[in-house]
Amino acid sequence: MPELKILQSHWAMQRMTRDGRMPAMSDCLMRIRDAGYDGISAHFHDEAIVDTWIDQARDYGFVIEGQAYPKDVEGVREPCRLAAKHGIHHLVIQGQVRPYNARAAVPILQAWQAIARDHGVTLLVETHRSNITCDLWTTREMLDLVPDLPLLADLSHYVSGQEIVLPVGPEYEEAISRIMRNAKAWHGRVASSQQVQVEIGFAVHRPWVDLFANWWRKGFDAWLATAPPDDVLTFTCELGPWPYAIPGPDGFDMTDRWQDALVLRDIVRGIWNDAIASRPASQS
Repeated sequence: MPELKILQSHWAMQRMTRDGRMPAMSDCLMRIRDAGYDGISAHFHDEAIVDTWIDQARDYGFVIEGQAYPKDVEGVREPCRLAAKHGIHHLVIQGQVRPYNARAAVPILQAWQAIARDHGVTLLVETHRSNITCDLWTTREMLDLVPDLPLLADLSHYVSGQEIVLPVGPEYEEAISRIMRNAKAWHGRVASSQQVQVEIGFAVHRPWVDLFANWWRKGFDAWLATAPPDDVLTFTCELGPWPYAIPGPDGFDMTDRWQDALVLRDIVRGIWNDAIASRPASQS
């Protein structure tokens, strides 16, 4: 049976306390383990830093998602080498390259994948603002040109970046569905048309929570339709610090972001369980 592994973002553990202190990586790893997460998403482009925590993460049996931020084609080579060295689940990149249009992006995307294949690494391109996938419509065209391009879907960036409003129009639903079909992993937060991250426990944000829950279910269904029996899908809870989190007048989060992440994890786990239970008998 395919599995869902829910990870916690190391970046999202910044400024969770009012002293503003970032816990040591070893403490973050222990907290993630003790909370029952399946793994961690963390930066994976500096070997000296990775070497300080990778053994502890492995000892905990963590699924590891590495993150890198290439500024050119060659920028993925060192992260891919590190990913291969440590045998992590996958490497995700926020491609900090901004080609003129979709056709200009194709050779860059293909070169990144070629380098990843040379290293035996699964490389996913994240949908993210201010990156190669910034624009929803251009990204959709990229997928027309490179139909097998593996994505990591973070739909929050399109909701806020494209100012998608409720109810979502059919043209946006179609474009989001196109992203979902290529999604091989997920980053999760809830956005609105004006804010990349809203508090999931506020009643005023419930329509946005429902929208994302619906999209995640559709994305899981799409992945399950073609997933091999022993495949693993990852979903990273990525409730980031300010300016992602909306601060109150004192400059701190208006809710407990760690607790919100645990609630998000439970929501996602429930969506996954429903998707598994609803699979056709031929896929079970």
